[in-house]
Amino acid sequence: MQVDEEATGAVLNRLRRAQGQLAGVIAMIEAGRDCKDVVTQLAAVSRALDRAGFKIVASGMRQCMAAADGDAPPMTEQELEKLFLALA
Repeated sequence: MQVDEEATGAVLNRLRRAQGQLAGVIAMIEAGRDCKDVVTQLAAVSRALDRAGFKIVASGMRQCMAAADGDAPPMTEQELEKLFLALA
């Protein structure tokens, strides 16, 4: 499964944002910041990663349903479901 170029850009932006947020969480922990603030930022990182994963799965589902890639067999419904559930 390949992710289309438009989705790839969006995914990379989300992952870069998450990377920056995670660096912020690490800095907060090292600085001894309040637990509530750390957990709030960690939740934001988690959401950013989830959104990137969902974008990848959604793009892959669209491609698989359209059978855009003639070289590879389309993914089965079970394979798509397994990918989606891996993000839950």
